[in-house]
Amino acid sequence: MKIGYVRVSTIEQNEQRQTEALKGKGIEKFFVEKVSGKDMNRPQLQAMLEFARENDVIYVHDLSRLARNVADLLAIIKKLEEKHIALVSNKESIDTS
Repeated sequence: MKIGYVRVSTIEQNEQRQTEALKGKGIEKFFVEKVSGKDMNRPQLQAMLEFARENDVIYVHDLSRLARNVADLLAIIKKLEEKHIALVSNKESIDTS
């Protein structure tokens, strides 16, 4: 399954720019977060990590939406690798599949 993760920092911000950037990827399910990315304690991030299964692909517009520091990003990538889930980032042109 193709999964999209979109995060903006506040309720007032609009996630449309990120969802538009992911159009055309065939994403079947989006997890949208409207909270700070200061840590990994985000309900939709945790729900996505629980939901994703082996051979799924997670799409983000850019890595800063997934994590705001390298330690958290590496922890998320490790979890995805353990579950055999690929990560694709538009902005950085990264595809771990």
